[in-house]
Amino acid sequence: MKSILVTGGAGFIGSNFVPYMVSKYPDYKIINLDKLTYAGNLNNLKECENAANYMFVKGDICDRPLIEKLFKDNDIRGVVHFAAESHVDNSITGPQAFIETNVLGTFTLLDVARNYWMSAPHQFRAGYEDCRFHHISTDEVYGALGETGYFTEKTPYDPSSPYSSSKASSDMIVRAYHRTYGMNVTVSNCSNNYGPKQHPEKLIPKIISNALSGKNIPIYGDGKNVRDWLYVLDHCKAIDLIYHNGKSGETYNIGGHNEKNNLEIVEAICNILDQKRPQANGKPYKDLVVFVKDRPGHDRRYAIDATKLTNQLHWKADENFVSGIVKTVEWYLKKA
Repeated sequence: MKSILVTGGAGFIGSNFVPYMVSKYPDYKIINLDKLTYAGNLNNLKECENAANYMFVKGDICDRPLIEKLFKDNDIRGVVHFAAESHVDNSITGPQAFIETNVLGTFTLLDVARNYWMSAPHQFRAGYEDCRFHHISTDEVYGALGETGYFTEKTPYDPSSPYSSSKASSDMIVRAYHRTYGMNVTVSNCSNNYGPKQHPEKLIPKIISNALSGKNIPIYGDGKNVRDWLYVLDHCKAIDLIYHNGKSGETYNIGGHNEKNNLEIVEAICNILDQKRPQANGKPYKDLVVFVKDRPGHDRRYAIDATKLTNQLHWKADENFVSGIVKTVEWYLKKA
């Protein structure tokens, strides 16, 4: 049984990815390493917690002795690295944790993997030639776009926040390990994810929870910041594809081709809630929307060009925003 280490598997995207992999690959042992900060939730892994090919380990990716022991005890043959501090607002008020986890943590994982899989630069140990390190990043490393155009894999990095700067740094370290040591790595930069299991601090679950509680729904600035929205399971399928079939040393952008501004997002959610769980007072949920002071350094627009992933690896999103947002709202309604 091949052991794959998934870091941050109790977070939003990780807790969708881990059950998907446990189910799809019964011949893989999926080892989920998560620090269980406020963003990690083991309740989101109930569907696989008793699976024979799944193991959970509580720990920090910065803890080198722990990472070395995991590699040795489980003969780790692959890494899918989600673990990261990822909330932009938190990075503005407390940037240190983002540098420690996103930069130093990524370095620790990479260096332990290199030493375990390789005997010298560009020389793998016998039997470890196919071991791969896949690093999940974000489109925020590219900065902001104007009203037109898209981020491609060749877009220069121009991060705006401590969060996106820390992710840009970790991307560069991963690429350096490929160039310097010949390590088998791939990187993916994704657009905004949405779907089941997302932490309530994020935009879409916050809109839903505030609406259902009858609270004001806060929207930054004028609400016209644009993001390309990607349904989380489509992202998981793309990572699976890149991990198994992507070219070593390459970066792949993953986008949903669903550009929406925050006003469109809140309107779509409010309309669904008006139909599925109307307010007792009969008023539309959109009446709860209030505009608040904008976030410092708030990028205006992100949009991903996923042509490389589509053409080279034949990936295509299964969900558009209309279908995905309905599934998302229905999941939170069942949970409420």
